Amino acid sequence: MFRKLVWFAVIYTFIVVVVGAYVRLADAGLGCPDWPGCYGELTPHHAQDDIARAVAEQGGTHGPVSLSKAWKEMFHRYIAGGLGLLILAIAATAWVRRRELQQSPWLAIGLLGLVIFQAALGMWTVTLLLKPVIVTLHLLGGLALLALLVLLALRQQAPPAISPVMSPATASRLRPWALLALLVVIVQIALGGWVSTNYAALACVDFPTCHGEWLPQMDFRHGFQLVRELGMTAAGTHLSYDAITAIHWTHRVGALVTLLYVGGFALWLARSPGLARYGVALLCVLLAQITLGIANVLGGLPLLVAAGHNAGAAILLVTMVVINFALRQGLRSED
Repeated sequence: MFRKLVWFAVIYTFIVVVVGAYVRLADAGLGCPDWPGCYGELTPHHAQDDIARAVAEQGGTHGPVSLSKAWKEMFHRYIAGGLGLLILAIAATAWVRRRELQQSPWLAIGLLGLVIFQAALGMWTVTLLLKPVIVTLHLLGGLALLALLVLLALRQQAPPAISPVMSPATASRLRPWALLALLVVIVQIALGGWVSTNYAALACVDFPTCHGEWLPQMDFRHGFQLVRELGMTAAGTHLSYDAITAIHWTHRVGALVTLLYVGGFALWLARSPGLARYGVALLCVLLAQITLGIANVLGGLPLLVAAGHNAGAAILLVTMVVINFALRQGLRSED
């Protein structure tokens, strides 16, 4: 039952992450500008009068507040709250049944701490008016929660279920490169989060060049200032288009590095005895993710494609966690 509970939490967390990405991409992050309720009410239905006044003040539903955006934002909060309760149940079970499970409960307890911090980031996302560094950390926190839940779930499986048939020498040789591939994926996801939270996805609308150039005019200094307001520099001036371009262009370069390194690693796995299925899966996920990224640019950021790109990032991260865990199990078979 504990194993089923953890795997259910993995699927549930994936849904929460994707819905959160959809809310952000739909520009509904401030659909309810207070927290945890909506204009002090439990649901947008009860806050209709306040929402109507806010819509009138902003001159129509084109702004950050509307009834539909409020429902999107609150739906994400509701399911995120459910995830918190689910993680609490997992942590409590892991502690109470620690002898029966024959596992340390500290990973599960750490997940509880992470989900509490993630809730705080969700609150600050709203109360600090979508400050890019907070929103990016909120995204990374959700993905970290997913990755660690996957790790916890894999620990509940019987070794044959996740350990491919490989020699310890093969596992030892591949392990450092797998860890580096995981790091490359994490950095690229962080860059993608920075693109999304700065609304830089369409800073370059052509591909593979940007504004018809391989090296367009860019402002990295202001583009990568972490402590600043949305659309502003740390000095309080408006963020230039060159800064937005720098953010987008860096993510593209990161995508190229990820394709070459992680793609090469996937091919290496595919040629290694007992690891072919991992290599093929990793390569398929990687190519799908690259394709979705290009489609976002050429298609003008369709909402479903953009949300799919976020989902692809989560799947790519999970794939790398599974591969690293399998290689670690391969090393343990030597003991």
